Amino acid sequence: MGRGDLGDVGGLSRGRVTTVGVIEEGVAKVGTAKALGALGAVLALQRRLRPHLWADLAFAVRAARCRRRAGGGPGGSVAARFLRLARAAPARPFLRGRGGSQPLGGAARAVARVANALRALRAPPGPGDTVGLLVGNEPRFVWGWFGLAALGARPAFLGTALRPAGLRHCLRGCGARAVLVSDELFGSVEPLLPTLREDGVAVWVLGRGPYPPGVVALQELLDTASDQLEPEDVWEPRDMNETCLYIFTSGTTGLPKAARVSHLKSIMCLGFYELVGASSGDVVYLALPLYHMAGALLGVVGCLGIGATCVLREKFSASQFWDDCRAEGVTVFQYIGELCRYLVNQPQRPGERQHGLRLAVGSGLRPDVWRSFQQRFGPIRIVETYGMSEGNVTLFNYTGTPGAVGRGSFIYKLFSPFEIVRFDVATGAPERDRAGRCIRAGPGETGLLIAPVTPRTPFLGYAGPPELSEQKLLRGVFAEGDAFFNTGDLVEQDRDQFVRFRDRIGDTFRWKGENVATTEVAEALLAHESLQEATVYGVTVPGHEGRAGMAALVLQPGHSMDGPGLFRHLEQLLPPYARPRFLRVQERLEMTETFKQQKVRLAQEGADPGIVPDPLFLLDEASQSYIPLDPKLWERLRAGHLRI
Repeated sequence: MGRGDLGDVGGLSRGRVTTVGVIEEGVAKVGTAKALGALGAVLALQRRLRPHLWADLAFAVRAARCRRRAGGGPGGSVAARFLRLARAAPARPFLRGRGGSQPLGGAARAVARVANALRALRAPPGPGDTVGLLVGNEPRFVWGWFGLAALGARPAFLGTALRPAGLRHCLRGCGARAVLVSDELFGSVEPLLPTLREDGVAVWVLGRGPYPPGVVALQELLDTASDQLEPEDVWEPRDMNETCLYIFTSGTTGLPKAARVSHLKSIMCLGFYELVGASSGDVVYLALPLYHMAGALLGVVGCLGIGATCVLREKFSASQFWDDCRAEGVTVFQYIGELCRYLVNQPQRPGERQHGLRLAVGSGLRPDVWRSFQQRFGPIRIVETYGMSEGNVTLFNYTGTPGAVGRGSFIYKLFSPFEIVRFDVATGAPERDRAGRCIRAGPGETGLLIAPVTPRTPFLGYAGPPELSEQKLLRGVFAEGDAFFNTGDLVEQDRDQFVRFRDRIGDTFRWKGENVATTEVAEALLAHESLQEATVYGVTVPGHEGRAGMAALVLQPGHSMDGPGLFRHLEQLLPPYARPRFLRVQERLEMTETFKQQKVRLAQEGADPGIVPDPLFLLDEASQSYIPLDPKLWERLRAGHLRI
């Protein structure tokens, strides 16, 4: 063959290659189209069957990152972490509260003065000593907390509204050897001085005095104390599960208990705001009591974790809230559900949507208030959470689904396991099968929320006798030897894996053989245009089994009690057994310092017109109305002449 022939062969070869290439390209395109089609089908199926999969995965990654950062940093105490952050960025804004704004560097100097002043005492606090901390919602609470922690002492956060008897109970319950109190709150301690002296409890006051004999005024020591404290000089725990501090339960169903909070739990709170989507540029509005976990650990420590600014308020003011937000440049609001309700119930004002608030995070927000809050104040992202000071389970509603406190996907349970088991309201205990094991609740079924107690999810319990902690445990739940923390909360998980809070164990009651959830009844009541507030509870009635439903109500301004209208309203929303038999109309509902409704006292007062000073109403089926309940009608009830 000649060169030309070779050329022809080459051309033929190139032609074949080109043809093959076209065919392969076509096959590739068809394959790609099929692959893309298959992928689209898979994604469509995923959206239908697991619509929140990507949100679940994203939150799990964020949680893992937060846990790694919190656990991997130097220093095993919050005080040491704080001092390291202050040394790295002394000018970074930290707290705005009484006395102006404090950057991290200034806050570290204030903490150092407290720690060094306490060191100078004749009998200074040391590692393992418990010291009561009684200071209001102001920066000195944080200075006292971190100052004590730097010496290895365990602060016990004391409620500012405690009366002398309650204060004495708390100090004894946690085994306090001293109490550190602000000058403004010394009046709460003064009546107890003889008793505290007998108990060997020292009293240190953040003030100049003069004070009674035996009480130590710290102001002179603070004035002369060094404002230098290095992170390396701070006491560090050997075991991260050791008790770091005490937070007292609310005591709404009994005397407060001192819940143990570990160093690990405190450190993990550094990641709280990152978990819910906040960042270092945010300004967080905090008016929750610092003596509770939400205020101190989630609020203050959470701001430290992301480098955000914390605007600390002594009390919450619904009328001043939006002006405060504009003045301070607030972007994040940490709430308890009642605070959002207070805002929604305020008279409308111009400029309510002119603010920079983008995120609200907290717990206890009812679905109706959730929707009203966003409709009125703008598209603010809401992250509802669930947790307890002493608990070992937390939930996050990171998808923004109104009414849910979190999700129970298999991904979420990998790092925060929990179970929901059937609960018998009549016996006040979980239902068990013939083998003595608890029975898991099905989708849409209300049950008791419990969490396994393991080295990874421990329960430290309470200070005091072991039986206080043992009462919160369920044993032999699914297997011999297992132990679960009993939250005392009834919840429901739907088919989409959203968890919704239903009631506290003590709040749900039985009437006419049925369980009545107080939250469901309250939501139905508040859907009526004439009602502003409602709290629902069960009361005993002579001659009747179980507890009859009763509601304490606050009317909207300009409205009066509409018995027939309210009867018709509840008839449409609630089954007959769930409709309240008694109504009590009040000017306002009494709340605890942590914005919880005073149901126990209301239930104790009952529906007797001779005891209750407020107007009472009785559900009357005959007239299809709520009618005034007077002493004569009550006597007919007591005598059994009138059935309800």
